[in-house]
Amino acid sequence: MRALSLRMFSGTSTRNLDELRRQMVEEQIRERGIRSPRVLEAMLRVPRHEFVSEDLIAGAYADQPLPIGAGQTISQPFMVGAMTQALELEASERVLEVGTGSGYQAAILSLLAREVHSVESICALANSAQERLARLGYKNVQVHSGDGTLGWTAAAPYNAIVVTAAAPRIPPPLVEQLAEGGRLVIPVGPAAEQELLLVRKIDGRTTSETLHYCRFVPLLGYHGWPNPNS
Repeated sequence: MRALSLRMFSGTSTRNLDELRRQMVEEQIRERGIRSPRVLEAMLRVPRHEFVSEDLIAGAYADQPLPIGAGQTISQPFMVGAMTQALELEASERVLEVGTGSGYQAAILSLLAREVHSVESICALANSAQERLARLGYKNVQVHSGDGTLGWTAAAPYNAIVVTAAAPRIPPPLVEQLAEGGRLVIPVGPAAEQELLLVRKIDGRTTSETLHYCRFVPLLGYHGWPNPNS
């Protein structure tokens, strides 16, 4: 699979970025097995370059995660597509995202669901993501500052929950806040490598399957990893 170079351009234009986005969706997403028409269309519509710093715009559509500050990253486009497809979202549903980061995943979700709540533990990232999402017109997303491993009880239950950082185990509050028939997508495992799990809640019980092997930044919080700076 051909990866886009971070040094492709000394400058960028809207036309170049639009073409790179189409190339990203075709080569990194569709050709690697993401076939949901709604997910592909959402990823075509959301300008990923708006969610990275100016010095990284030329590489915004590269096949890799990119730093967004505070030790966090914007996920690899394929992983965003894979996690979003696994949620099987319908337009009438309410979604919880744990780990807002730049707001890119929340923007994708906003085009696929009725209501999106996103929880970010780093206040600076939460504030910048909320401003960015509002500026870009994603009006059905609400960003909250807090411990995402506890979920967000005020808007529960959720038809789908996606966690964008790696947990040592599935946080019990997220299962509790998942509606009957709901889906939870979460990377679980040690720092070196995790399993991306799809958890379903049926008749009050959960089943899980492994979708991919992956590597995410650690999920910090009460039911996550301890914060090394605290």
